[in-house]
Amino acid sequence: MVNNLKKMVSFCKEFSELSEQDFISAGGKGGMLAKLYQLKYPVPPGLIVFPESFNSDGLRPDAWEEVKIKLKHFKKLKGVSNFAVRSSALSEDSDLASFAGEFETVLNVESLTEIWDAIGVVFTSRLSARVQTYSREKGIDKEHQIAVVIQKMVPAEVSGVLFTADPISADRSLMVGNYTRGLGEKLVSGDVNPDVFHLTKPKGEYKGPAEMAKMGKKLFKLAVKIELQLAFPQDIEWAVANNSLFILQSRPISTLKSYNPITGEWNDSMGARYLWTSNNTGEGMEDIVLPFSWSYMQKSFIDLVRIIPGIAPIGNICGRLYFNISYMLTMFKIMGKDPEKAAEEFSEMLGKVPKGMSMPTLPYSKLTLIKMLAKNAKSIKKNKAKATKNYSINFPLVPKICAGFFEKIPQLDTKDKLKDFWLEEFFPWALKIRWMMLGPSSKSMEHTSKLRTKLKKIVGEENATILISNLSSDTELLDSMGPIVGLSRVIKGTLSRQEYLYNYGHRSAHEGDISTPRPIEDPKWLDKQLAEFKRSNIDVEKMMEDQKQRYQSVLKQFQTEFPKIAKKMHKDLLQIASNSRMREKMRSESVRFGFVLRKFALKVGEITGLGEDLFYLTIDEMLEILSGNESSLQYIPARKKTHAKYNALHPYPVYICGKFDPEAWHSNPQRRTDFYSDEDEIGSISNGVEYMSKRSHLTGFSGSSGVGEGRVRVLNGVEEGDTFQPGEILVAKSTNIGWTLLFPRAAAIITDIGAPLSHASIVARELGIPAVVGTNDATIELNTGDFVKVNGTLGIVEIIARA
Repeated sequence: MVNNLKKMVSFCKEFSELSEQDFISAGGKGGMLAKLYQLKYPVPPGLIVFPESFNSDGLRPDAWEEVKIKLKHFKKLKGVSNFAVRSSALSEDSDLASFAGEFETVLNVESLTEIWDAIGVVFTSRLSARVQTYSREKGIDKEHQIAVVIQKMVPAEVSGVLFTADPISADRSLMVGNYTRGLGEKLVSGDVNPDVFHLTKPKGEYKGPAEMAKMGKKLFKLAVKIELQLAFPQDIEWAVANNSLFILQSRPISTLKSYNPITGEWNDSMGARYLWTSNNTGEGMEDIVLPFSWSYMQKSFIDLVRIIPGIAPIGNICGRLYFNISYMLTMFKIMGKDPEKAAEEFSEMLGKVPKGMSMPTLPYSKLTLIKMLAKNAKSIKKNKAKATKNYSINFPLVPKICAGFFEKIPQLDTKDKLKDFWLEEFFPWALKIRWMMLGPSSKSMEHTSKLRTKLKKIVGEENATILISNLSSDTELLDSMGPIVGLSRVIKGTLSRQEYLYNYGHRSAHEGDISTPRPIEDPKWLDKQLAEFKRSNIDVEKMMEDQKQRYQSVLKQFQTEFPKIAKKMHKDLLQIASNSRMREKMRSESVRFGFVLRKFALKVGEITGLGEDLFYLTIDEMLEILSGNESSLQYIPARKKTHAKYNALHPYPVYICGKFDPEAWHSNPQRRTDFYSDEDEIGSISNGVEYMSKRSHLTGFSGSSGVGEGRVRVLNGVEEGDTFQPGEILVAKSTNIGWTLLFPRAAAIITDIGAPLSHASIVARELGIPAVVGTNDATIELNTGDFVKVNGTLGIVEIIARA
């Protein structure tokens, strides 16, 4: 039986024969060539000799026998007599390193003896001094596993390299190419000075030597397809022979890679020139995101809604989450809308883009974008529809599922049980819950934004803001208000301590970070909150009742002045209140499920002996460890240093355009916190000096109408809430549900990040507290002790006296 199994092992396969499982064993170069070949790109045919074919001395005799049989068949079938023998290490063209030109390549080999010798040269090159030096630089300390590519030799008349995006500026609209006559080995190794040309997206305009113009057009079309197929800007090796174009390799452009798996550094601003904002996303995750939480977010959300390959609506810029405005603008581009006008349309959700900032979109033709949209949006639409249809069945099950998982997790006492639980039970439900959030509860903010925009034109900013408050009903509390109203009810005896902890004990300012303990894990937490609430002597329910009366008064005035419009819109107002309650309830249950994930992660940490170090690994790395592969453990110390480094920096600007280096930005004494751009004309030091001069007022959105005066209290985190005194003005980078307990003490609220539909705005409106949100830089401009006047109606903060 064992001997039969040995005979079934294949030491080499042709490109056309490789399966999905084979691509990894084929190494970076070989796997990619085989994939492109199978996708019908003009890749010269070849075969892969797998790493299992080698021992320490070189190619095994039994493997060589199979290679010879394959080559004879290959020569006869393909009519090939001349070969290139190329390296394909498993670490080559990987997330860790490219190894371009480091391993040996042997060209123009014909006989079996020459091929045998060439395989030996390529295999031995893994031990060369230059490979070892490069490996140490990239933090790779293990011996390279290497596959070998034996491929039809292309008698190149012209050879070149094409970058499908500018590798320096990350401009995705510019393709940069270079070429030389003859074979391309000298070009790749840097031994010759090449001719240079450029191609511009979306139409492929050519600029360069006339002799390459015709072939440049052909290359452009292929390169765009490959880039989209592989979902990342590519470094493509190509050659021309007999007036035909051949693809010899394609790898991600190393300078544009967002992720370093060794250090855990992730910077999506490096991959392309986009416009980003922390509005909306920065509220939900105010901490530096750890690899475990980020990878979970990718798997359970970002990967689900990715319409354009390689482009995500939410990115990770050095540990902080940002929304990709360029992604949204591209969607509007498909509809033929002007970027600036489009940005205005979603400003109530994502804030106002500062004047003068670039608004780059994805540089593909409208037809290409429509094709991608049609191809990828279909499944998203289908899943949303399914989630909406089954919402009334699935949503009531979520608390029961969580309770069952809480009971089951402590019993998972082996790695196999933990892995099976994740794959068969936990993650399938994670996807269901995410689709419920993206399906029936996703339209709430969009609907509210559109209605508020209409109301502003009819009744003005102040009344429009009041009319979208009063979101709680007589029977159902808006979840954002639950933590503070619940304390009042516990004190009155109408809500038990157990009910309060079940409803709100999993909610916190850090609930997006799986590594952070939940309030319910601290047995003293509720007592502390109750004591603080009693000391404040604030009647929260009366505040809400007063705001309800204001709402009723404005609604009655609206109905009197505009009876027909009001009759129609009143139904809409009731609907947005219902949708808002549903969206927040779904959010709460999603966070509860995140608490289950935390319990699961801690159990994995216990069984593996990693403890909380597990949070410095990705989900895939965790699953590998549960399967017995612990190679990722070596990265934990470096990732801890990265996390500490990012934590020591000031929160980054609200808007970022282009490549962003947080350490360089932080070290600049004139840094701006409202926006950053890598263009000279904006965000420069000269602008920074002007910006740093103290101003008489700040502007933002009208988050909640009314006027409030008082002394400023700048809080860098909710943990500083003990210093916040009743009657002060609360100033924060952003707020989320964990900050709600502080709101009733505030005379007014001011935030850097936010819009009319952000947490700070919603809660302030429900309590009738004036709020100006989305100022971009209040935490820098204002100091604790400053006396200010907050006009929530106009969105203006007047600085009356400095501390």
